[in-house]
Amino acid sequence: MTATDITVWIISALLAVGIGVSKYAKWRTRNKLVRDLAAMDRDRREKVLTRMNPVLAMEARQELMRRFHIS
Repeated sequence: MTATDITVWIISALLAVGIGVSKYAKWRTRNKLVRDLAAMDRDRREKVLTRMNPVLAMEARQELMRRFHIS
């Protein structure tokens, strides 16, 4: 093995760790958002969802339905 091989492996490992950490952070943030939305009353939840990005709002609504059976 040469120094180039080791360098490529180290860079690949760091990229993989970085991608994994960012995906975990995104999942954790969405999980917190959905829990907060579930704790809100219906009118406030709809107000927050209408102000969100439409794609994110749809994902949040689907997650609320799936996990908490809230429409």
